[in-house]
Amino acid sequence: MRIPPFLPNYVSVTFYRRHLPHLYRIGQPVFLTWRLHGSLPPHRSFPQKSITSGKAFAAMDRLLDETRSGPFYLRRPEIADMVVETIHHNANSLHRCELHAFVIMPNHVHLLATPHIPLPEFMKGLKGYTAKKANQMLGLTGNPFWQEESYDHLVRDASSAERVRRYIEQNPVRAGLVSEPSQYRWSSAYSGK
Repeated sequence: MRIPPFLPNYVSVTFYRRHLPHLYRIGQPVFLTWRLHGSLPPHRSFPQKSITSGKAFAAMDRLLDETRSGPFYLRRPEIADMVVETIHHNANSLHRCELHAFVIMPNHVHLLATPHIPLPEFMKGLKGYTAKKANQMLGLTGNPFWQEESYDHLVRDASSAERVRRYIEQNPVRAGLVSEPSQYRWSSAYSGK
């Protein structure tokens, strides 16, 4: 994985807020996660005392991996393949990002990329196109496909980027879908065997 040089601290970070706060810098790696609409169990709970955003993310990710209800549209090979192709198209043909790692899980997606365009524009294009195509494939046109917002985390250095890459590529192993990351077809770790 080639991570571009990290930008000096004096290069400004862009902040925007919808329901969640978002930070990004064009040219700096970002760890992105988004999920299918309605994929989290409705009566989930987190510990009462305040927890860090990292721990809240890890708890949400475990819930997504362990849930046995809700939509699992990304289990369908044709839909997972389409999402993978769209990610590669955004990186290789449209040059909207430099792709470092990804995994398409049954109900969510993890992506490590360096955006070349503003993050809201990148995510709107990626999620909008894949939602429209998936809904056409499923015969669900007009229904929400992805949850409205995405989780993002600005990656600050090369060692963090490597930890995120491993986290992403190990997700199918942690979820019990495969025994080795290279066996999972919808991941940057896939060996093609």
